[in-house]
Amino acid sequence: MDKFDHREALKNIPHKPGVYQYWDVTDELIYIGKAKDLRNRVGSYFNKDTQINAKTRVLVSKIRKITFTIVDTEVDAWLLENSMIKKHQPRYNVMLKDDKTYPWIIIKNENYPRIYWTRRIIRDGSKYLGPYASVSMMHTILGLIKETYPLRTCNLQLTRQNIEKGKFKVCLEYQLGNCKGPCQDYQSEADYDNSIEEIKDILSGKISAVVRNLKTDLEKAVSELNFEQAHRLKRKSELLENYQSKSTVVNSSITDVDVFSIASEEKYAFVNYLKVMNGTITQTQTIELKKRLDETDEELLTIAITEFRTRYESSSKEIIVPFEIDVEDSKIKFTVPKLGEKRKLLDLSQKNVMFFKKEKIDQYEKLNPDIRTDRLMELMMKDLRMNQQPRHIECFDNSNFQGKYPVSAIVVFKDGKPSKKDYRHFNVKTVVGPDDFATMEEAVLRRYRRVLDEDTGLPQLIIIDGGKGQLSSAMKSLKLLGIDKQVTVIGIAKRLEELYYPGDQYPMYLDKRSETLKIIQQLRDEAHRFGITFHRKKRDKGTLATELELIEGIGKTTAEKLLKYFKSVKKIREASEEVLQEVVNLKQAKAITQYFNPAISDVTGLQ
Repeated sequence: MDKFDHREALKNIPHKPGVYQYWDVTDELIYIGKAKDLRNRVGSYFNKDTQINAKTRVLVSKIRKITFTIVDTEVDAWLLENSMIKKHQPRYNVMLKDDKTYPWIIIKNENYPRIYWTRRIIRDGSKYLGPYASVSMMHTILGLIKETYPLRTCNLQLTRQNIEKGKFKVCLEYQLGNCKGPCQDYQSEADYDNSIEEIKDILSGKISAVVRNLKTDLEKAVSELNFEQAHRLKRKSELLENYQSKSTVVNSSITDVDVFSIASEEKYAFVNYLKVMNGTITQTQTIELKKRLDETDEELLTIAITEFRTRYESSSKEIIVPFEIDVEDSKIKFTVPKLGEKRKLLDLSQKNVMFFKKEKIDQYEKLNPDIRTDRLMELMMKDLRMNQQPRHIECFDNSNFQGKYPVSAIVVFKDGKPSKKDYRHFNVKTVVGPDDFATMEEAVLRRYRRVLDEDTGLPQLIIIDGGKGQLSSAMKSLKLLGIDKQVTVIGIAKRLEELYYPGDQYPMYLDKRSETLKIIQQLRDEAHRFGITFHRKKRDKGTLATELELIEGIGKTTAEKLLKYFKSVKKIREASEEVLQEVVNLKQAKAITQYFNPAISDVTGLQ
């Protein structure tokens, strides 16, 4: 395969805004991108000093031809890139996962225009408003229009000539008051068109202006003592004001702005769009983008901005975004609000996108549980500043009772779930008294010495239940074994869920709602439960063994043998001398029987 000479290709690419296209050896278009400086942007793909990810390196290795289109501004490049990606759908471009056909409200291009909803756009001069991501919202608006403005619903050819010839008669809709009868000239075309203009304003979010005009007409009707007309106008204005009060989320002084927010995952991104007119949200939609080349949030957001503004035919001069976007255009102002009404709008958009993201991810994870595992492992790796995913995690916890019966427990999680067959506990051998630090040191040393001897594989993450002291003790053992650099080790302190790293003076805090923290807490709690259960068994056994040692001729070793065989003191008490002799000698069996059943022993002696 011939190697592509990118230096020769770059000579022909100008320092101007535009769109570039990459083609492979089969002359297939594999990627489309935009740039405010074509040569610099294309050259960055081949610059060895530029940090690019593995997916982008694969793309670059496949390039065999570069073509480009020059435009006047960077915004023009946005629009051209968007239309070209939709047309060609190159394999390495971000994929817009939006396969729904959203409905539109149509104002039909005809005499006495009808207003209804449709999913088909026909270029016949009709006006289409939308699309509406929420069908219920669209029907609410159409219901408001129907209740406020009586319009025709028939498909008659209402030309002036047909009306004057008397070709039509009013229908039931006229009798019900849902239509003013333009077919028989009961309603003038000028009056009908005036209603259509007001409806256009409502659909565009200019409800306040319509309400003001209605109130002016209302005052005029009252002054002329036309109370029937005044009642109709009052009813109309009340309906519109009620609808506006439900729709308004910010100060009405915010006129004609677009609001965007983004939430990203490893493979997907989600972008929410709000169209705001006079403090009213007139359009809202969230879309999903599937990443192809590990694109940044800024790149993904610019793709979505172009898509939404094209789809909704927005010409807003101000765009509210969550972070700075490197785009220069004198016609558009990008705003990153910190406070005030615009910040409230951005927060609302972010709430919407986060809800949409959670809903989508939950759907994917139900269909494929491995997706959740991969996402969780990637999240934990980032949150805990690791260089590999924590597929195998081990957590240590110690227990003792007033310095007696010290034990250490270890629980194991694999792929974020308990692996109970790998749980282990240790009877502490080298520690005397209540020394939690020395207990931790012994447990960690014994655990990983055996792991190394048996070559069963180290975990990626070790969690120590305790603060700096326990963590330091664990690190001593890991350093002694020479594996302290091979695994990530953290300590978790119970009081404030503080996470400590070896050598760090200050703890790290994770969000209380963080999935990473929840997994760590689950490990800690499971280690505590497992350790306490084992500790209680040992303590109970020790207490019972002490009671057996009160019997003449029974020492510590014999007591433990008896408990191991019979499992409980109750069964030892109920056992006959013959059964007891399976574990102890005849003299010891008689002593046990006499201790637990002195009355029976006395009767036997009298005989």
